[in-house]
Amino acid sequence: MLSEHELERYRRQTMLFGEEGQEKLKGATVFIAGAGGLGCPVALYLAAAGVGHLRLADCDTVETTNLNRQVLHWDRDVGRAKVASAGEKLAAVNPEIEVETARVVIDASNVSDLAGDADMIVDAMDNFETRYLLNEAALKKGIPFVHGAISGFFGQATTIIPEKTPCLRCIFPKAPPKETFPVIGTTPGVIGLVQANEVIKYLTGTGDLLAGRLLLWDGLATTMETITVERQPKCEACGHLYERVHP
Repeated sequence: MLSEHELERYRRQTMLFGEEGQEKLKGATVFIAGAGGLGCPVALYLAAAGVGHLRLADCDTVETTNLNRQVLHWDRDVGRAKVASAGEKLAAVNPEIEVETARVVIDASNVSDLAGDADMIVDAMDNFETRYLLNEAALKKGIPFVHGAISGFFGQATTIIPEKTPCLRCIFPKAPPKETFPVIGTTPGVIGLVQANEVIKYLTGTGDLLAGRLLLWDGLATTMETITVERQPKCEACGHLYERVHP
């Protein structure tokens, strides 16, 4: 049940999906992989929206070069663990929620435990090696997975529903070359908010998800479009699931 304070705090959004929708947000757990450019806006807006339990994992410390885009980290935080910096700000933004942090390298040995019993997984990473691990954990556990990626003025996002939509490997069978890419802070802001919006819609059962669609953001031209993506029967990650659903 929502407290009187919560009813007042979330009054403007319960006009959209009712108290029942807000209670679903309060009861939800979301695992956010990454506390950087994408993870910061995702976590900030999910906290503000009242998602009851945020689990945030990242191994890095705050660097000066992060500050143009990683909005939960401030100049005073340089040298601190990103999860400590982010967790502190999120607790201040919304004391009503629980924030769980883990300073770890996300790898094959811990990704399943980190995902745990989450209602949704958010990919806020900067490399496809870890993204593929998150994708596999989502498929194995049947947890919806929101992907986001950025470079420069450009970004992309999609929502993956195991056994129903293309998985990340279907869309990107091979990882792009590793690189230190340029980025303007507004790009992860845009894509991170799209990801947070997808989480809120899924948890409250509101609107149409980016399921089976890849959103493409061009910040230079200020255009946003979506393209249809399809499941690949021979996908190395979800092909066995495809065969089960389409014998």
